[in-house]
Amino acid sequence: MTCSIPTHRLFVHVRRLVSHGHKVGVVKQTETSAIKASGANKNALFTRQLSALYTKSTLVGEDVNPVCRLGDVEEGASGDLMLDPPDSFLLCISENWDKLKKQLTVGMVAVQPSTGDVLLDCFPDGPSRSEVESRVLKINPVEILIPSNLSEETLRLLQSITNASAQADDRVRVEKRDSAQFEFASAMNTVTEFYCHTQEKDSRSLSTVASLDSPVICCLGPLIQYLQEFYLERVLRSESSFRRLSCASEGMILSAATLRNLEILNNQTDGGVKGSLLWVLDHTRTPFGRRLMRKWVSQPLTDAQSISERQDAVQEILESHSLTLNSIRALLSHLPDLERGICSIYHKKSSTQEFYLISRSVSQLGLELQALLPAIQSQISSALLRGLLLDTPDLLAPAHSFLKVLNEKAAKSGNKTELFSDLSGFPVLRERREQIHAVVNEIQEHRKEIRQTLKAPAFDYTAVSGQEFLIEVKNSRSSSVPPDWVKISSTKAVSRYHSPFLVERYRKLLQLREQLLLDSQREWTNFLDQFGEHYHTMKRAISHLATMDCLFSLAEVAKQGDYCRPEVCESQHQIMIKDGRHPAIDLLMGEHNQYVPNLTELQGDGRRTMIITGPNMGGKSSYIRQVALICVMAQMGSYVPASEARLGMLDGIYTRMGASDNIYKGRSTFMEELTEASEIISRATERSLVILDELGRGTSTHDGIAIAYATLEYFIRDVKALTLFVTHYPSLCELERVYPEHVSNYHMAFLLNEPDIAIDTDDGEVQPEFITFLYQLTEGAAGRSYGLNVARLADIPDPILHIAARKARELESMVNARRNNKKCLSDLWSISDRSSLLEWLQSNTTPSEHT
Repeated sequence: MTCSIPTHRLFVHVRRLVSHGHKVGVVKQTETSAIKASGANKNALFTRQLSALYTKSTLVGEDVNPVCRLGDVEEGASGDLMLDPPDSFLLCISENWDKLKKQLTVGMVAVQPSTGDVLLDCFPDGPSRSEVESRVLKINPVEILIPSNLSEETLRLLQSITNASAQADDRVRVEKRDSAQFEFASAMNTVTEFYCHTQEKDSRSLSTVASLDSPVICCLGPLIQYLQEFYLERVLRSESSFRRLSCASEGMILSAATLRNLEILNNQTDGGVKGSLLWVLDHTRTPFGRRLMRKWVSQPLTDAQSISERQDAVQEILESHSLTLNSIRALLSHLPDLERGICSIYHKKSSTQEFYLISRSVSQLGLELQALLPAIQSQISSALLRGLLLDTPDLLAPAHSFLKVLNEKAAKSGNKTELFSDLSGFPVLRERREQIHAVVNEIQEHRKEIRQTLKAPAFDYTAVSGQEFLIEVKNSRSSSVPPDWVKISSTKAVSRYHSPFLVERYRKLLQLREQLLLDSQREWTNFLDQFGEHYHTMKRAISHLATMDCLFSLAEVAKQGDYCRPEVCESQHQIMIKDGRHPAIDLLMGEHNQYVPNLTELQGDGRRTMIITGPNMGGKSSYIRQVALICVMAQMGSYVPASEARLGMLDGIYTRMGASDNIYKGRSTFMEELTEASEIISRATERSLVILDELGRGTSTHDGIAIAYATLEYFIRDVKALTLFVTHYPSLCELERVYPEHVSNYHMAFLLNEPDIAIDTDDGEVQPEFITFLYQLTEGAAGRSYGLNVARLADIPDPILHIAARKARELESMVNARRNNKKCLSDLWSISDRSSLLEWLQSNTTPSEHT
């Protein structure tokens, strides 16, 4: 199927089709009329070819970049009119099942063609595919390549993720490829052929690629073949862009459940960013800074020195009165997406408008930073800030020479024939221009002959409807026109002609002009290629600018939220947070409804487990999320919402919260709950923070209590992780008595409004209790959960509440009676003589019960 659209609106229609998951091809005419007219196939149809292909992850090039079309390159305009999400990763997944070990190994390669980022990973995974899920959530791909024989479990997981997309018309695109491409031998052939023929500087050598894990190579092969269809394979050659996605030594482990439950990248209400930790921390001013902030939030550090360097930088930005830092922050405002721009140039797909915008921005930025160097050296003390700022101007310097060659007016209008103001470096164009000039001179000289023929000394050529060098003669004087002149057009008053000399010369002129267009395009591509040689140094400079943007953002958040600098220590195994607040809720509530701060103290060698009880809606889940989020913020180098914080280095945060089934994976609510718990048990260490919220509630009470008790005891006794355990099972609080050194009971404080409690009214109705929440963490266990109070808040009708209150009282009486009977039996068992027995009966029973 084909469709025709206005060429100047091409980018709008391509993006619309692509956002619906289509792969779009653009077909263009590849022959020009004048050159074709002089060729052997002049009577054949004009040839057309597929000039470009586009999908969600491959929107690179002048066809689809609106900055080329909207001309928004005037002073002060950002020009960053791209409608893409900040990240547009293409992810390729391969699987390898080891029959002997009964172990699944997954390979992943994610590439972002628009920025040049490449992520690699290889890892074992279980039946729940939780490892795949956590990586897919972190990468947030817009397109996924999979083999046609992908396992049913992984396919189900990907379906559940793609169907959970925020907008129905903007889902993740999944493409199945021939499974033969994913086989190791075939993939290795593709990889070998691709990396053997690379001549580029800074390109990856075959030996380093061949040493990658075989599941990664099984992804790299199909990915190379796929990107070759789009002419975007060049990013895979780059030495500097390859990065390991997950490495235990590089960052804190945040599982898929943790990212979801703590709402780190998206909220759980509508999947949007508002309300998430990323939303709180992201005050970046550049698109490339925004992308980096997402990486920082999802991959907190585990290296104390790196954390300290970031904190020092944030502290200096906060406390410094230097105008230099303000100037640098101002420079980052209104920048176009330089990272995408230089990558578009690297792919040789940039338009003249985009090139001019990017090179001018880079050049100006480099010059302005260069001017600030003396002030930076004298006023800034943070090692990280100094390193970033002193390095950047030199890395941006190559842009100056490229910008000097361009004719600004031609670049902004997209005129490639007039693009280069200095032709000394372009001999082909200079020669072609000279040829055109010579032909035009011949045509102008020919006027003398025409003037003599027509006896019109003032005659000059006219141009009509794109036809040039026309000889216009009034019809009343047509007798003076030689018979061999060719009539081009006429009106009632005049006729227009070309002499035989003009016919031949004009045809030559048109051919030369078309040839100049082709030559200009070729020289333009070479020019882009020369700029591309500086791609890696400029990418490093833009990475420095992104880091600066993120540090400014963290400083702004710390200042607005009245945060403190946390002390993060590798040697200690503790969490001490004084007056801690939930970063997102604190911000959403604003100054008028202040979030109630709380104290948290956990010691690895002391009380490391908190069992938290209390009424429904009392703030238990918010509290435990707040502790985890403060730990994430501290380890990414941010200040935290507290008055004081001392934290040991965590290797991971593991959470089990909420009640949700997973229909796509074929798992019930309780199965999902236990699968998550099982993964935490197998992966948590004593350096981890474990958060379990209401474990065991998806089944019968006795089974639930038994599983919750056994699991919690295992974490206390064997794993020894710092643990926050929220429960509505009072019997679990007994663990404080069993392990007094390591377990503390806490509850979220509340006020019970006494007059409303279980009053028997005249008609025999029992009233449910009414609770006032204090949201304050208090020592000791809460005896009840006061669920009827929440039922009242949810507007459950009064008759139902009264019946529920009466039933609750009956059940409570039964439980108390059982407890008393049990106590009676144990007391009776200890009585050894008749008189003591009679004494016990008189005090514990009625006279009628004595017998």
